[in-house]
Amino acid sequence: MKRNERVGENLNQALHRVMESHEDVYLIGEDVLDPYGGAFNITKGLSDRFADRVLTTPISENAILGVANGLALTGNKPIAEMMFGDFITLAFDQIVNFSAKSVSMYGATHPMHLVVRCPVGGRRGYGPTHSQSPQKHFLGVPDLHLFELSPFHDNATVLEGMVELGKPCIFFEDKVLYTERRHQGGPVGDLFSLEFTGEDPFPVARLFIEDTAPELVIVAPGGLAQRAVDAARELFLQHEIACEIYVPSALYPFDAQLLAEPVARAGRVCVVEDAPPGGSWGAEVAHQLYSTCWDSLRAPVRLVHSADSVIPTALHLERDVLVSSESLELALKELAQ
Repeated sequence: MKRNERVGENLNQALHRVMESHEDVYLIGEDVLDPYGGAFNITKGLSDRFADRVLTTPISENAILGVANGLALTGNKPIAEMMFGDFITLAFDQIVNFSAKSVSMYGATHPMHLVVRCPVGGRRGYGPTHSQSPQKHFLGVPDLHLFELSPFHDNATVLEGMVELGKPCIFFEDKVLYTERRHQGGPVGDLFSLEFTGEDPFPVARLFIEDTAPELVIVAPGGLAQRAVDAARELFLQHEIACEIYVPSALYPFDAQLLAEPVARAGRVCVVEDAPPGGSWGAEVAHQLYSTCWDSLRAPVRLVHSADSVIPTALHLERDVLVSSESLELALKELAQ
């Protein structure tokens, strides 16, 4: 029986495919050349195949985005890699004040085919400066689109969609997912079925229990997906509370209409994320769900997020800060009461 590929392998093959099919796609970042192939081996093999379009750089995220912006502004399709997503703050000015604004500030719409890849998240013991989830700092920037890696979506489709969008995109990639197996149809674990809702290239993954009406809806980005599955499984087996889980690829702009029917049917919804509280993606989704589903909600939208803290290096302290399947299960149980 052929094993499912790992998420990192799928992302690597997606990069190979998009560079093979687009001669104007460039890859730029620190240590992306072979044989190293990037800090997580996601760019492995690319510089051997496309030597003149894979560009390694000094340690300067601001310069990486500056070069990428120049390539995009002149009609190319650069993919810039941040070695760790924490360092994207060093390129904040280039992304917010140049990448995003260049789409509309020249008197006519100017396509900016730019993708910024960002390995993010904790649960590896990398500490406060290499474990953050900075998605919320880029919400609400006109013409800037945010996406997240998931274990359910085919990255070739998602990456092709971002490259062709014509607006700058940030692709947040939970580092833990790189070594996880990708789900390619069929059951997820021993309980959930998988299907997609919405249109390609950015549909929403739906995980559900066959022939069972859900009492709760969970909205979780890709990095939280497995923890949401584990929590929902225990909730069903221990308390007979059924959940449906929705995993979007596109984080922002977010279309709450895709969830209106299932949220209205269940009447209770939980949004979970790895960021600390305050001005976050989860708060934006909750706001949209209130506006869309107010008449159908039987309880306030529940937000589950990390603690209001830096992320410790020691694993036992890190576990106290980040969302776990156990803490999520407890929140879901409270919401169901």
